[in-house]
Amino acid sequence: MTIENLNTIPIFIDLDADELKDVSESCTPRKYPKNSMIILEEEFGDIVFIIIQGTVKITRVNDEGKEVILSLLGPGEIFGEMAILDGEARSANALAQEDCELIAIQRSEFLRLLRRNFKISFALMGELAKRLRKSDQQIEALSLSDAEHRIGVSILNLAEDMGVIRKGQVTIEKLPFQQDIANMSGTSRETVSRVLKLFEDRLMITKVGHTVVIPDYAFFKRLFDKTV
Repeated sequence: MTIENLNTIPIFIDLDADELKDVSESCTPRKYPKNSMIILEEEFGDIVFIIIQGTVKITRVNDEGKEVILSLLGPGEIFGEMAILDGEARSANALAQEDCELIAIQRSEFLRLLRRNFKISFALMGELAKRLRKSDQQIEALSLSDAEHRIGVSILNLAEDMGVIRKGQVTIEKLPFQQDIANMSGTSRETVSRVLKLFEDRLMITKVGHTVVIPDYAFFKRLFDKTV
């Protein structure tokens, strides 16, 4: 794994050249084709994954056998670390949403890096805190809000995970399919279609194919992010 690739990953971004070289020696590149399973819920794992290219869908199956999408992760994001840190089974499935390039780090090496380098540990805590904040937001939306708000929260999360912000507007170039958004927000595909059209009519978003633009991201965030 090249140091240039590692330097773009949030948990490694503050490392110097020698520290990045140490990390690179612990990394193994892996490729997963579209729709392939990377992690299975309830299996025991000993590998942490970091995304270099592509999108990974994190899901669970509820008691009714329905897929619930917890998040969609993109380049630079880490997954599989919970089972490494607490020694328990995997808490969710991870599926390659498209062709993916990942790096894999064995449990012993990942724990060694955390023990030796506080900058990595501190950055990982920051990532986990962001994930916890997002989970709190999703729980509140699913338990207390109407369908419009739940879908708005899902779009906001996608903007934060996959969007590119420029001059106050966010562009999401590969918005997931409406059924995936429905699975994220606990609604139906038909409801997602109706609410997205409503957002367009209100000029809150513009949509062409799978590209969505949020022209006033600060306003959109104020509407749907109740944790700030």
